Amino acid sequence: MLTEQTDEQLLTLALGGDEDAFTALYRRRQGPIYRFALHMSGSPQVAEEVTQDVFIFLAQRGRDFDASRAPLGAYLFGVARNYVRRAMERTFSDALHTTPAEEHADTLIADGDALEDIARGQLSNAIWKAVLSLPVHYREVVVLCDLQESSYAEAASAVGCAIGTIRSRLHRAHEMLAKKLQSSAAVAPDISGMAARCLS
Repeated sequence: MLTEQTDEQLLTLALGGDEDAFTALYRRRQGPIYRFALHMSGSPQVAEEVTQDVFIFLAQRGRDFDASRAPLGAYLFGVARNYVRRAMERTFSDALHTTPAEEHADTLIADGDALEDIARGQLSNAIWKAVLSLPVHYREVVVLCDLQESSYAEAASAVGCAIGTIRSRLHRAHEMLAKKLQSSAAVAPDISGMAARCLS
């Protein structure tokens, strides 16, 4: 069963011409890549384009992947990171800093009763704006570690830096988010957990 294969096994099969294996890998990894790109850019259009580009890249250059250096998931986040940065450089505008919570609330807010959803929606908006306002190198560690729940090692592999750098950037990013949320009257004592619950 393809669903029982690891990412790396699926990639090996796909590179050997097994289209079903590539489809299975796409279905497994498409969602996390899309959410990463969406949280980084704030743009569903950019997220869709980046997701497509990542899997085109994988189909064309999947043999460049080295499993001894990082898991495939971290490798794909690294590829997505590069495409997101390029997209943001091309289309950097106010549109990338809008809050998609109203149009895409179903992807940002978990199910619950109406009053709870309203409260969480307001908090989600505040966190979304705060995350998008972070400098890119801080935003990406928040998205990877807090929202995608990547390990420090996986995030370091995706970003291309030391684990200690990931830790220090994440700590600084949490401090910046706390200040931004406090200034908007959305005091958050546990930034990482709250961000993950509201935006994942």
